[in-house]
Amino acid sequence: MGISSTANARRNILVVRLSSLGDVLLVAPVLRNLKAAWPGCRISVLVKRRYAAALEGSPFADEVIPFDGFFPALAKIRASGFTHLLDLHANLRSALLRRFAAVPEVSVYRKDAWARRLFVFLGRRSPRLEKHVLERYLEALGRWGIAPQNTGVTLGDYSSGGAAGSRDAKSFLIVQSAFLGDALLTLPLADEFKRRFPRARLAVLTLEKTADVFRAHPSIDEVLIDDKRGQNRGFSGLRRLARRLRQKGFDAAIIPHRSFRSALLARLSGIPRRVGFSSSAGGFLLTDAVPWTWLMPDAERNLALLKPLGGGRDAKAGAAGAAPESVYLRSDPAEKEKMARALETAGIGPGKTCVGVHPGSAWPTKRWPEERFAALCRGLAERGFAPILVGGSQDAELCARVAAKSGARDFCGKTDLKELKALLSFFSLFITNDSGPMHMAAGLGVPTLAVFGPTTRELGFFPYGPCHRVIEEDLPCRPCRLHGGKACPHGHFLCMRLIMTDEVLQNALEMLVQNPAAAAAKAGSREVPGGIKGMM
Repeated sequence: MGISSTANARRNILVVRLSSLGDVLLVAPVLRNLKAAWPGCRISVLVKRRYAAALEGSPFADEVIPFDGFFPALAKIRASGFTHLLDLHANLRSALLRRFAAVPEVSVYRKDAWARRLFVFLGRRSPRLEKHVLERYLEALGRWGIAPQNTGVTLGDYSSGGAAGSRDAKSFLIVQSAFLGDALLTLPLADEFKRRFPRARLAVLTLEKTADVFRAHPSIDEVLIDDKRGQNRGFSGLRRLARRLRQKGFDAAIIPHRSFRSALLARLSGIPRRVGFSSSAGGFLLTDAVPWTWLMPDAERNLALLKPLGGGRDAKAGAAGAAPESVYLRSDPAEKEKMARALETAGIGPGKTCVGVHPGSAWPTKRWPEERFAALCRGLAERGFAPILVGGSQDAELCARVAAKSGARDFCGKTDLKELKALLSFFSLFITNDSGPMHMAAGLGVPTLAVFGPTTRELGFFPYGPCHRVIEEDLPCRPCRLHGGKACPHGHFLCMRLIMTDEVLQNALEMLVQNPAAAAAKAGSREVPGGIKGMM
């Protein structure tokens, strides 16, 4: 804008956001854009006292003002000589603060409260409701001539927290007893931990069905099993497991699983340092609660749990701001050899390009219709590719029906996790619903095409990395649930029914064409048929 640094230095900005933690976290990109546009400005943020810690230590906030009531806040504002006030709350209370604060330059974000009320009470839709709240925040900067350049959320936006008590810690436990996908997305956290604490011992507590994700992983020293459906069931079982963990003498627990049970287990185990997310149901049992936001991929979000622990790496190179490697899984050579023989036995030689297809999911509403998966497999086969169905034993009947309708090779239910990981590494492309195998393929670096229905990318669980795609329909009813459900709550299931076979097939062919040589190298050096472009 041609403003000198001296003029920038005179800008004294107050940002007001008196709402929940999630809304406060979304303020960070706004602060970053203000500092980028006006490098010498000073920024204060007025937030509720219980959420002040989320922004303390932020590189973009010079001061965090806890809100302790209307009149104390007004007195503080009037005494601070603010030149600009950005109201990101936009209710009656913040309007009164604006009115009596007498700040010269004011901008207010557009809340569209009436549009919301008309939608809730009368079902009337408005295009304004399709905008994310972060978009609305950033729009408010336009009043001051600032065009936002940085619109995402990064780990570096928030405080790194204290590292007291971490340097002498020798034994750490990661508690992750959720689904397969959650377990896979914990591996970058383990790898970053080992880079920051190379001499510390790291154990993982997980379920038996996901234990192979962690076994033999170079960053994991020990895998402990939580049989929470069996001997560790109920409070008596939890106490039994806690006694076992207490004997291990862990110095700190890192808890990406946000359940109350996980936080309680760490507390009952006598682990002195317990780091988890602020949104955990057992957050009051933690010693360090890390801000949690939907606007980061889950693999990156988990890295924030290392921030309170500090560590030996430079913050710029470690978890304080950098994204994890998008390829974080490796296949066992012996298992790969076994799967290569299995493919040959199934009539799929080295000259074929294999495309993995996973039509299953733990939740029925996450499954794209099986008839369309069958048509997709037929379309791939007609173009010279070898579609291969994969999944767990719970998907066996579904995959058998798809195989019968399409002629695809059916490997579903015939591999354990180690074998599945090896099999996935032979694929030049993996087509899947939102599922655990999706994260496994992405973690191996296999280009992944994911079909999303009731869940959305904004929930943070999409395939992580630059070589993947997500196909989804932009509907106002999405997301309807965090993990999907047994049936569409609206009865129409449009989120999946509107995604047609031709769209998925076209995206698959484009991905296979983009870099066929690299895809072949990732698929175990199997040849890519010539003339792929001519098949489209």
